[in-house]
Amino acid sequence: MHPVLIFLFALVAILLLTAKFRLHPFLSLIFVSLLTGVLAGEPVRTIEAVTGGLGSVFSRFAIVITSGSIIGLLLQKTGGMSLIASDIMRFFKNPFLALNFLGFLFSVPTMCYILAYVIFVPIAKELSSRLNNPPVSTATALALGAVASFNLVYPSPVLISAAEELSANKDTLFLLGFLISVPTSISGYLYARRLGKTEVSITSENNTQGQLQPEFIETGKGAGFTKIRRFEAYSPIFLPLFLILFQAGFDYPYPLFVFLGNPNVALLIGVLLSIFSSRVLGFEMIRVQVEKAVRRSGVVLLDLCGGGALGATLAMTGAGEALGRFFLQFDFPHILVPFLVAAALQTVQGSRVVTMLVAPSLLLPLVPELGLPAEILILSMASGTFVISHVNDPFFWIFGELAELKPSEVFRSNTLGGVLMGVVSFLLVSGVYVFFY
Repeated sequence: MHPVLIFLFALVAILLLTAKFRLHPFLSLIFVSLLTGVLAGEPVRTIEAVTGGLGSVFSRFAIVITSGSIIGLLLQKTGGMSLIASDIMRFFKNPFLALNFLGFLFSVPTMCYILAYVIFVPIAKELSSRLNNPPVSTATALALGAVASFNLVYPSPVLISAAEELSANKDTLFLLGFLISVPTSISGYLYARRLGKTEVSITSENNTQGQLQPEFIETGKGAGFTKIRRFEAYSPIFLPLFLILFQAGFDYPYPLFVFLGNPNVALLIGVLLSIFSSRVLGFEMIRVQVEKAVRRSGVVLLDLCGGGALGATLAMTGAGEALGRFFLQFDFPHILVPFLVAAALQTVQGSRVVTMLVAPSLLLPLVPELGLPAEILILSMASGTFVISHVNDPFFWIFGELAELKPSEVFRSNTLGGVLMGVVSFLLVSGVYVFFY
């Protein structure tokens, strides 16, 4: 079967199994991965691709997701998240924009937009309660801000390899990427605000006072929260971030800094700090909450591993390359070709970093024919990595599980929001090319 048809079959099958038949996402992804490999005529290699995809995702995200879950749950139980949410509402006139800014600011320094989302999503959920907004809107504002800078701002992992392979000017790439990423991120923020508007109006109709409930206004009063000091609330989140950013600031950091600044180690330190901050709960309550967080993260990791298996299987079939070469056959404007090739690869295999590893090699023979500056070529491809995040993207499942959303809500928020930002980013890149080159 042709690789493009295999990809379309996989996408439709996943949507039917998860949305219509309500089969657990992990089983849906594994079954479709196996069937995809069989349809490609590679049953033996399929087993290797599935297990390799599972293992790769688990090794990258197991400690990060579990640690983030523990930190978030303990701080929520002690009232730490409520305290941080109160501070954000006090110091920022627009908490939605503050969340978007947090994701945007920390995504590139941590070298992982998923890590930025995992760290801050408990705050987003707390703010959704405070603002009487649906969780989907605050989580989307945070996530889209993180993705915007990760996709467009050098030296993100998305851009590093492409910049080297295409010999781009790093300073120009950084400047253009940053200037394009800011309005792109704001478009994501506006989409998130719009997303929650309908549900907010429904909630307001049910609340004749049109005001927040009292229990969300007072931290530690009437909501079962234990009083916690501000330092104890902030340190489990921001000390790990400081360690990660500190070691990233050195070209040749000391081995100790590399060790402490590794995201896995840094977040484990955050776990220890959150346990210490929760000591007033008592040992037994802390143990119960930690076990609850580990079980919750296990469900998230299963879905992630399923997405990794499907991505590896689709990559094995050659569906991404086939889609990319398909777009190259048409007489599109030259600046559109890199965008479409990257979008096709992203849609097939799910990883933004992998997309930007593969797309330059596909386009390298066409660079003279396209006649585009290296920086514009790279940013056009980077715009394509916004499109389309769906079931084979690990972040699709992280976003939904940690924000406690259904797959249909994730499509409506993360997927469509990403498409919007991809279009905005591409239009801005095109504008820069037309007016300044």
